[in-house]
Amino acid sequence: MCLGFGAFYIRGTKKHVGGLKRTGVTILLQLIMIEYSNIFVNEGMSYSTYRNLINELLLRKKTTGEDDSEAMLHYTKMNVQRMNRVDKTVQLNAELLEALTGLTGKYRFLVISEGWCGDAAQIVPVFDKMASTFPDKISLKFVLRDQNLPLIDAHLTNGGRAIPVLLILDEEGKVLCKWGPRPQILQSLLADWKKESTDMMLIAERLHGWYAKDKTQTTQEELNTMVRKLLVDRNS
Repeated sequence: MCLGFGAFYIRGTKKHVGGLKRTGVTILLQLIMIEYSNIFVNEGMSYSTYRNLINELLLRKKTTGEDDSEAMLHYTKMNVQRMNRVDKTVQLNAELLEALTGLTGKYRFLVISEGWCGDAAQIVPVFDKMASTFPDKISLKFVLRDQNLPLIDAHLTNGGRAIPVLLILDEEGKVLCKWGPRPQILQSLLADWKKESTDMMLIAERLHGWYAKDKTQTTQEELNTMVRKLLVDRNS
């Protein structure tokens, strides 16, 4: 599930895998089979590479994924503008800075994303700011959702392939935390908006208006909570 600029766009929602209903055992087997370290090291892109890929595809009138329709190209162009804006304005708040400063050891941030995803455009610059501020503690890599379906299918949100998804790994590739695809309060608001209206353009405008007013603060608050949990778990 992902919001573009002008419409609510659902791609590849999947509640069942391989024809079987997803169960805790199914999910566990998927997690065991995925080689996270291999994906991070050999398939992951840096933030700059991810951004350059989106720009290069747009020059060829393409976007990430298989849908190169005018609508998807429009969403992607708007998302480039959003990422540029957040890149220039985002500042880590004091609480998140304090939590990240307290981290010991090194962590791998693996982000599942796509260039056409409006939520990702509002959020991934925050991940980059965290990694660039603490390069000795955080390594950041991106992979495309539609090129890594087994990976996203192991980390569904309410049965759907919603992005962005942040997976925090230790140096051995063990998944420690998952965050995404958007702040919980916005997830709840989105559910309410969908009950109130079927006008997906209006819903998308509300969503991006919320991001503009929030200025990444709620995203940072939730990431702060997650980082502090890492601290507790590491010291326990």
